[in-house]
Amino acid sequence: MIFKKNMKYVRLYILLLTLVYGSSCQRQNKNTALPKGKISQVPHGMVRNIKKDRNGNILIASFRGVFRYDGKSFTNITSKISSPSFWDVLEDRKGNLWFATRDSGVYCYNGKSFQHFTTKEGLASNHAFQVYQDKTGHIWFATGGGASRYDGKSFRNFTKKDGLPSNDITTIMEDKTGKFWFGSSGEACFYDGKTFTVFRNKDGKAFNNVRSIIEDRKGNIWFGATIIEDKKGDTSFVSPGLWRYEGGLFTKVSQRGAYAIMQDKKGNIWTTGELKPNGGWALSRYEQKSLYHKKPIITEIMSIKGLGMFCGILEANDGSIWFGAMGRGRSVYRYDGKTITNFKSK
Repeated sequence: MIFKKNMKYVRLYILLLTLVYGSSCQRQNKNTALPKGKISQVPHGMVRNIKKDRNGNILIASFRGVFRYDGKSFTNITSKISSPSFWDVLEDRKGNLWFATRDSGVYCYNGKSFQHFTTKEGLASNHAFQVYQDKTGHIWFATGGGASRYDGKSFRNFTKKDGLPSNDITTIMEDKTGKFWFGSSGEACFYDGKTFTVFRNKDGKAFNNVRSIIEDRKGNIWFGATIIEDKKGDTSFVSPGLWRYEGGLFTKVSQRGAYAIMQDKKGNIWTTGELKPNGGWALSRYEQKSLYHKKPIITEIMSIKGLGMFCGILEANDGSIWFGAMGRGRSVYRYDGKTITNFKSK
């Protein structure tokens, strides 16, 4: 009888441990063990985004997998997932890895297993462009059906019904004041917690097809806009290029397109984008000392003509610049200040 009674308590204790140390993607240990993958595979297919993990390793989201570069070799950390096309990757503050895909929703890896989220679990769309974590720890997803916010238990979706001007969200960014900025294939806007407001130039024109938004060290907002003609050929939007929002005013910094934007440790602004509509793509650096001049100094690091494009940008811990690309013979590049390394060709 005593043995049976003790076993009853043992089972109860095990059950409590299971509840406390469950495999939820919001209850993760600080040190995430990455799944074993295929070593020394170079990222292939279009490289959309590049991020860092907490150890400074490079995380690369490509159409053929998400890869980790530890300074020596590449590891496909999504080799166990049946080949969706990946758009973005993020390690959250709890050590979970999140993967956004083109048409398969999002995945979360908590150190032991993958958890798959789709519209069945409440995601706004299975087409996820970006993963973003806000100051409160919530995970946001920019999707083709609106913006989805995940609190660890459930999703809350923001769509045109809630005031978004477009459901085709491409990027999300929270500024220092707690305001959220949304880029989309339609009009871009910001959200103050109550109201969505389309931001417009002084002549009332909206900014369209915004793919990247950042906040610089001074608290100013940088973004890129692109002209999109409607079916009638109307181009009533602002002219394309790199823009800055400062003190309530919009300033056009450059005619060059800005698909991705980043500020490095020295204060320089980096972009990837079209040199002109249908005129080739370039990785460009806007020198810190002239950022606020009427004509900032722009250094063109690399350009390509014809088919192909440059995508996400990252500054590694050693100061090197990593950027993604698409096109024959291209995937991911590293610029160390002197030499550009094409890992695909290497």
